[in-house]
Amino acid sequence: MITILPDLPKYVAGFRASGKVTAEDYESVLMPALDAAVAEGGPIRLLYILEASLTDFTLGAMWDDARTGWSHLQDFERVALVSDSPTVRGLLHAFHFMMPKSFAIFGLDEEAEAREWITAESAAPA
Repeated sequence: MITILPDLPKYVAGFRASGKVTAEDYESVLMPALDAAVAEGGPIRLLYILEASLTDFTLGAMWDDARTGWSHLQDFERVALVSDSPTVRGLLHAFHFMMPKSFAIFGLDEEAEAREWITAESAAPA
């Protein structure tokens, strides 16, 4: 399941993936929220808390994740990923050259730090 994180500034799109994650989660929650944030204009920031393991993602969810990330790559000013999965962390390190200039990975026990980093006033969009 993917849920939208409440109480974030307008310029931050935040999501939590937990339990079983399906294509429907991407198509009904994450993708519309990202599309709406982009439509408002200006760069956006993404806070993605990944509590689910990769084995909890259906094949359709993995496809939608890749497709969504690729289609919005230029829209992200900053991305903070919160995950303890060594596989996810390894994949992101391997493909870091494709990520936005400001990209950071945090452990699940560092969620507060990730929120602070993604919303930092000193780097907030004008």
